[in-house]
Amino acid sequence: MSNRTIRINELMQREISAYLHTRYQSEAVRITITSVIISPDLHDGRVFYSVLGGKTAEEECGRWLEEKSGEIRHMVGRTVVLKNVPKLVFKLDTTPERGTRIVQLLDDLAAREHPAP
Repeated sequence: MSNRTIRINELMQREISAYLHTRYQSEAVRITITSVIISPDLHDGRVFYSVLGGKTAEEECGRWLEEKSGEIRHMVGRTVVLKNVPKLVFKLDTTPERGTRIVQLLDDLAAREHPAP
């Protein structure tokens, strides 16, 4: 990945996050934009997010973000000067849950190898 692509990804992440938390304070308070990956041709972009709450909160926020994707894309087109404004697709970031699960499994293995006296 080129430096330009990395900079665009970071800029898009900041702009989307700032827009959501200024325009939709009450709805976006539990949403964190974790990363953005834009294709090299700038036509498509994946926006990864995490949500505080349970599965229902994740589903609600996913639907809400998909509804607002056109508006968010329009805002990005006005604030970030790019040749093409990418079509944004929002994806739930499951990295924190996977990391927690891995740590839990490692702790279980360590407990089996070295049982408490």
